[in-house]
Amino acid sequence: MKIICIGRNYADHAAEVNDGAELPKEPLFFLKPDTALLRNNDPFYIPSFSNEVHYECELVVRITRLAKCMDVKFASRCYEEVGLGIDFTARDLQREAIAKGLPWELCKGFDHSAALSNQFVPLAELGGDVQNLEFEMELNGEVRQHGFTKDMLFTVDQIIAHVSKYMTLRIGDLIYTGTPVGVGTVKAGDNIKARIGGHTLLDFDIM
Repeated sequence: MKIICIGRNYADHAAEVNDGAELPKEPLFFLKPDTALLRNNDPFYIPSFSNEVHYECELVVRITRLAKCMDVKFASRCYEEVGLGIDFTARDLQREAIAKGLPWELCKGFDHSAALSNQFVPLAELGGDVQNLEFEMELNGEVRQHGFTKDMLFTVDQIIAHVSKYMTLRIGDLIYTGTPVGVGTVKAGDNIKARIGGHTLLDFDIM
């Protein structure tokens, strides 16, 4: 099982990170190991090696059929439901990696850095169009992120077609489709909630 994460898929978020990089011309993706998963709304423990861990709430698509070199016009056959996740990022380590031209594993792939909802909601229940969904994340009861999938730079189908050119997508693989504007730091004692279509899918504490 692969965890595939899409970077810079919302223009406003790319602007808020403000690291000088241009918007991508094709989907930018990186991987997290399966040990990054945080399930069951278990608490997230801030790692000792970072002083600035950020939340990034994202729509998550779970692959339901094998896909290799998938044409974009057939990509919608590869998923049927969506969930929500948090891509936790050690932002201080990420800045250092970017400055030195290093890979992102240390800042993105650490243990439990990919919170994942247990529940996935059928697209049919949400209107059927993956590019017409709204989701939001609260930190301590205050809405911090409000995403509209129509604002993605690259659609879910474009992402699947692009990634599957380079690596085969298998049943159960997860695609974190990018985060909207509003990311920020977490601290011990915080609570994160995230919902889509009236379903609260994430509700866990930061330790």
